[in-house]
Amino acid sequence: MPGLEQMQIGDLKDTKVLITGGSTGIGAAVVRAFAAQGAHVVAHFHESEAAAQALRAELPDRIRLIQGDVSEAGEAARVVQEAADMLGGLDGLINNAGGMLGRLASVSASASHFEQVVSLNARSVWEATSAAYAFLKAAGGYVINTTSIAARTGGGAGAVLYAASKSFVSSLTRGHAKEFVDDGIRVNAVSPGLIQTPFHDKYTPPHIRASQTATVPMGREGLPKECVGAFLFLASRAMSGYITGQIIEVNGGQLMP
Repeated sequence: MPGLEQMQIGDLKDTKVLITGGSTGIGAAVVRAFAAQGAHVVAHFHESEAAAQALRAELPDRIRLIQGDVSEAGEAARVVQEAADMLGGLDGLINNAGGMLGRLASVSASASHFEQVVSLNARSVWEATSAAYAFLKAAGGYVINTTSIAARTGGGAGAVLYAASKSFVSSLTRGHAKEFVDDGIRVNAVSPGLIQTPFHDKYTPPHIRASQTATVPMGREGLPKECVGAFLFLASRAMSGYITGQIIEVNGGQLMP
C-alpha cells in the first residue's frame, strides 16, 4: 500500500495552511504531509529554530516559517496575520501548538504555572481561530485543532492542568463547529494518544511511559506520521465535507469512546 507521500488528495493542492507548533513531533509530520500534497504551508515554531529551518529546507518552495510564543497574549493573532500576509489568505488553520510545561500535581502548581499552561494550550487556540476567522470565512475553509486523549481521561500523573486545557480545546472545537457552520467553515480535531514525540521525551518518565504503553491494545507507541492521515482527511472537503464538530482519536485502541 503506498505511503501518504505517494498519495495525492487533489483538493489540497495549492491551498494555504498555517500550522502552529509545526517544527517537531506531530506538527512537523503534518507540515511535511501538507507540503507533499502541494499546499503552501506556514509552519509556526517557538524555540526549535534549528528543527524548523531543517524542515523548511526539505521543501523550501512550499514551507515558510514564522517564530513566536503563542502563550503570550497577542502573539497567536500576530502569527495568523503574518501567515495570511505571506500566503495571500488562509484556507486552513491547524492549531497544534501546545505542551505540558512540567509534570506536577495541580494543587501544587503556582498561579503563574496555571496561567502558562492555560495560555499555551487553550487561550492560544481561541486567539488564533478568532484571528483567522475572516480569512477562513472568505475561503470556505477549515480549522483542525490538536487535542489529546488526556482531554477524556483527565491525564496521567502530574498532567491534570494539561488535560483540563485540552478539554477546553475539545469543547471549543464543538462550539466553533456550530458557531461557524453558516460561514462555511468546518471545525474538527485530532486527538492523539501516546505518540513518540519530544513532548514525551521531555515530560514522561520511562516508568510512566511503560505503564501507558501497556494499556495500548496495539502494544506500542504511535509515530507522528501515523497521526497525519486524520489531518489530511479533515482538511479535504472532498473527503470530509459533511463532517464538522468531530474529534478523531488516534491512539492504537487505548481509548474507545
